[in-house]
Amino acid sequence: MTGGYSALQRLDCPRCGAVHDAARLTGSCGCGSPLLARYDLDQVREVTSPADIAARPPTLWRYHELLPVTGPDAVVSFGEGMTPLQPLPRLGAGIGVPGLLMKDEGALPTGSFKARGAAVGVSRAAELGAAGVGMPTNGNAGAAWAAYAARAGLPALIAMPADAPAITRTECLVAGAELRIVDGLIGDAGKLVAGQLADRPGWQDVSTLREPYRLEGKKTIGLEIAEQLGWRVPDVIMCPVGGGVGLIGIWKALGELAGLGWIDGRRPRLVAVQAAGCAPVVAAFEQGAAQTEPWPQPSTVAFGLTVPAPVGGFLVLDAVRASAGTAIAVTDAELTAAQARLAAAEGSWICPEGAACVAAAARLRESGWLAGPEQVVLLNTGIGLKYPPPA
Repeated sequence: MTGGYSALQRLDCPRCGAVHDAARLTGSCGCGSPLLARYDLDQVREVTSPADIAARPPTLWRYHELLPVTGPDAVVSFGEGMTPLQPLPRLGAGIGVPGLLMKDEGALPTGSFKARGAAVGVSRAAELGAAGVGMPTNGNAGAAWAAYAARAGLPALIAMPADAPAITRTECLVAGAELRIVDGLIGDAGKLVAGQLADRPGWQDVSTLREPYRLEGKKTIGLEIAEQLGWRVPDVIMCPVGGGVGLIGIWKALGELAGLGWIDGRRPRLVAVQAAGCAPVVAAFEQGAAQTEPWPQPSTVAFGLTVPAPVGGFLVLDAVRASAGTAIAVTDAELTAAQARLAAAEGSWICPEGAACVAAAARLRESGWLAGPEQVVLLNTGIGLKYPPPA
């Protein structure tokens, strides 16, 4: 246990059950699985309540007992968190889902939900004495981690595919990151980073789910949704899934809130939304498999969904199945049409990854999986302005 500011106790491996010391700079488990941070929920109940949290500043750090940073002086922040939960009445009526809401992460610093993971991940890396951070990225994560690393005074190595949105390359450079451009996919960028960090003592590999604290930042999406709905959950939450950290984090957050007794035992059905051109989670779900298989020749305009071999794919599948949810893939034509439809109906220009959820909601309503009266929350992971229009 780290003290009153955070109730962090340990790191657990969900695959082999090994327990790791949370006070040390740590990556993944020796078995290759991501590690999950665990908290003393009894301590949290003793020191705070939903009423206490409501009186705190509207940033994700209002949930600091359920975050790993041990004190306010270690927090690296741009004021991130508490993004809008917007009703979408015209769009919802048009697709037959009148209780449609959108959690709009485009309002965050650097324009995407990656800011949450970067805020917590960089804060904890700096607190534990990392000499620097290195990561592969499809764009937005690199931009966010470069900005937060600069704010923390940490050097950052960022590798991204040449096809990533150009603005994210600029964001990394202006924040002073060491940027490497790779002719390939995110896996190729990952190999470059791994090779570089082997010769950099004290640097931390902060690739998706290769360290435990990006997930803790992303889980605050789930904490905020529950608080914004009066400490209850919607019927359905729909998440774009590339690496899957957002969906895994939301599921983790809801489990912690249930353990605290702040929400009842009911959980939302989770929907993992992927692009048809890169859908390893959907394929595994439909086949009844426990793990994903690498997706051949991935291609989609929703560049953040181009993750052909997600490390946490098994955790996404576990969460979707445990929640009685589903996984669905939409085409690029469907998601770009949905992006335009939402902008025309509600005035929100969202990213292609978020638009995939809009397209998926319409498909699930047509199929009857969504019956109509449910309260459905779509997760928009970023602002549309960061993406070039389709050719």
